[in-house]
Order: sequence, then C-alpha cells, then structure tokens
Amino acid sequence: MADGYHAEIVEVRAKTGVYGEIYQVLCKILDGPDTGRVILRNIKGPVKQGMIIVLLETEREAKEIKGR
Repeated sequence: MADGYHAEIVEVRAKTGVYGEIYQVLCKILDGPDTGRVILRNIKGPVKQGMIIVLLETEREAKEIKGR
C-alpha cells in the first residue's frame, strides 16, 4: 500500500518526550501483510483509544518505557 497502513489504537500506555507530547500506544494493524498484529508505537499529538491512525510502515516497534 503506497499511502500507509491503517491501525486502531487499542491502548494508550504512557506519555514521554521532553514536554510529554509523545504517547506510547498499542495499535492493531487493520490492513496489509501484518493484519491483526498488535505493535507498540510512539505517536506525536493527542490520541485516544479507538482512534484510527495511518502508519507508513509496520516493521518498526518502539521500546517499552521503563518506570523510574
């Protein structure tokens, strides 16, 4: 798919970034070769559970944020 892959946000895990503008989310891939796979990604901007986002690629996955 040239335009990207649709994914649904299943769970918002944590906020990160210098100003708290990055959200770490679990998202379920809705189309493409990885359909049904749930991956951890970092998303910039306001997000909430159930939103549909477009990912340019589905191979990369974010590292989980460790608590201090």
